[in-house]
Amino acid sequence: MDKNLFAELMGSVSEANEILKGERSPSREVYINAVEVRAIRKLTGLSQQKFANIIHVEVSTLRNWEQGRRDPTGPARALLRVIKNNPKEALRALAEAS
Repeated sequence: MDKNLFAELMGSVSEANEILKGERSPSREVYINAVEVRAIRKLTGLSQQKFANIIHVEVSTLRNWEQGRRDPTGPARALLRVIKNNPKEALRALAEAS
């Protein structure tokens, strides 16, 4: 492996470790709030039930997100971001995976 690439990778690992320990703030964080969850679902033209089925969450979970009682985290947040950026292709890929 290239020494410069390895040094850059190790620098990233050190930064991630500092973030996990609370010693450093992340350079960017992505939040998806209730209004965005609803808007993302509406981009797809799907009902809450159909959208929840496609992204493999309970409809009650989706409702909690849309009503601001809970925020999507981890993989759900990442999936919503993908759907937001390219709804047609994301839904096609999800339909093929089912």
